[in-house]
Amino acid sequence: MGEHPATTRSDRARWWLRIAVAVVLLLVLLGFVWDWNWLKGPVEGRVEAATGRAFLIGGDLDVDLGRVVVIEAHDLTLANPGWAAAPRMGHVATARLEVPVWPWLKGERYVQRVVLEQPELRLERSEGGEANWRFRKSDGATDDAWSFGELRIRDGRLFVRDAPFKTNLQLRVDTRPPDDDARKLRMRVEGGGRYRGHAFELDGWADSPAGLIDGSHPAYDVDLSARAGNTKVRAVGALRVPVNLSRFAIDIDLSGDDLAELYRLVGLALPPTPPYRLTGELDRNGRVLRLRKLRGRVGDSDLRGSVHLDLRGARPRLEADLDSSRLDLDDLGGLLGLPPGIGGGETASPEQRAAAERRAASPRLLPREEYDLDKLNSIDARVHLHAEDVVAGRWPVTRFAMRLELEAGVLRIDPLDVGLADGRVLGSVQLDARRPPIDAGMRVSVSRVDLAALFPEMQPPNVGRLNGRIELEGHGNSIADMLATSDGSVMLGMGRGRVSNLLLELAGLDLAEALKFLIDDDTVPMRCAYGQFDVDDGLMKAGSLVFDTSDTVIFGSGTVNLEREALALEIRPEPKDVSPLSLRGPIEIGGTLKDPEFRPQAKPLLARAAAAVVLYAIAPPAALLALIETGPGEDVDCHTGKKSQAQAASQQDGNRQAPTAARNPR
Repeated sequence: MGEHPATTRSDRARWWLRIAVAVVLLLVLLGFVWDWNWLKGPVEGRVEAATGRAFLIGGDLDVDLGRVVVIEAHDLTLANPGWAAAPRMGHVATARLEVPVWPWLKGERYVQRVVLEQPELRLERSEGGEANWRFRKSDGATDDAWSFGELRIRDGRLFVRDAPFKTNLQLRVDTRPPDDDARKLRMRVEGGGRYRGHAFELDGWADSPAGLIDGSHPAYDVDLSARAGNTKVRAVGALRVPVNLSRFAIDIDLSGDDLAELYRLVGLALPPTPPYRLTGELDRNGRVLRLRKLRGRVGDSDLRGSVHLDLRGARPRLEADLDSSRLDLDDLGGLLGLPPGIGGGETASPEQRAAAERRAASPRLLPREEYDLDKLNSIDARVHLHAEDVVAGRWPVTRFAMRLELEAGVLRIDPLDVGLADGRVLGSVQLDARRPPIDAGMRVSVSRVDLAALFPEMQPPNVGRLNGRIELEGHGNSIADMLATSDGSVMLGMGRGRVSNLLLELAGLDLAEALKFLIDDDTVPMRCAYGQFDVDDGLMKAGSLVFDTSDTVIFGSGTVNLEREALALEIRPEPKDVSPLSLRGPIEIGGTLKDPEFRPQAKPLLARAAAAVVLYAIAPPAALLALIETGPGEDVDCHTGKKSQAQAASQQDGNRQAPTAARNPR
């Protein structure tokens, strides 16, 4: 006879009840004896397997179960690799994680809140380039995404030591609400130390980074200010969430004493400049950075435009299109190795003022500051600069345009286009810095430069147009060295015009004429003027030097030694009229490029003075005969540059008496 079904069901119910009671009793008993510290070993093992570093939970591990599981651990330590200066990379006094159960049951890895008490993190890189933040990859690593609701850091410390870049920083990190919104958290960062050998300070805040990985926040606000040496940068803006540090846009404010300092700070090679302040919008797309809406000042010049920096190649490539409403030309002096001007109101740093004072005290005129070949070979560049209003001291510069290209150590400026005195100076420059010394070449043409605009102080004004060409090649690591070794030619010429009579008479020391024109100066027609110098190994030798007017022909000869910056020239005025009281004779131009000396040649003047004394002893009125110039000068053929036989003989005689400049010792 079979078992009754009701009896079977009753027995099964009693059986499951006994099991349930046993489980409850077991859980109650386990609650009395369970210690979550039993899980410390497995947790430490999992972390060590993932990082390849020893991980230790030195304090208690506690877990509170509920709809939100709270995990709290004390005295956590992550070891450094053996080569590091400190034994531990990180330490946290207390770590608290709040994990809601329901998202995890749905497969979401979500942590509601992370609280770190007194966390300490040390980031270090050795001289050999080893970095302690590079961990051994775990074979069991997954690509599952994590998201966080809130991160709180209390009394945190971040240490950064980068031996190759001489960087040692100590930063304090805390999360706190902003003054205007107690519900929001911001991470406050402040501290400093040394960055690439320069004193460094960092101060500012950013939104709590807990929501950066997911899209739970609409934007991530930052406001950070840093200072390294005399260079300051401030970054302000809202990053799109989820934040991707390889793709962002933010406003920056950059200022400092010299843009060239960026080479030592971030490896960006720029020319020396006066103090600057620039603002713009910086956006990054991978390894390409763009500074858009650039505005600001460099020295006493304003700038606007855009800058593009591509870091994908073997060398950074910089492209910039810049415009200036008002360009102070001496702010570009760094391209030539010159400090900025330090006159009234000029902008310069204390170091630049000291350099300008040393240059002013030096007997040398040509720039001797050497170019840095490593910098010229560290970057490729294309820069276009255009200015309509130009400040150039006494020089009437009306416009300026320059296109600079630097490719694999070869720098070209072509064209260099300058509006000067209603005329134009057009040139090109090339510096080949692939190996020392630099090979340099220069081509410059001068066209229709107006003398009246060039020398407006002359009354009455000189009238005429100056044209010419300069072609030089040399080698050296400074402008002075390049010119001291240069070969080529310099040619300048001027057609018909008018010049001051007083200028001509004083050049010839014609006392009577000079006295007359001092009272009532006038201009005389100029037939032509031209000068041609052959340059050989830094020695400029005058091939033709002629100034021909209806009143006087002036011939010149001699040399200019560019290595010694020494002048050894002679000018010989030959009048075309008869004038009493004339002491006309050769004029020597000596001294240096910075301090030229003008003096009459002694022998001819002494001879005339002696003749006048003898004649005066015989018959005083006859002494005037020694001071009368009979005017042998003749017109020069301005089209061919040929002179009459008398002129040729006169110049040959002058050449024999001209002072001689010693050639460069080699």
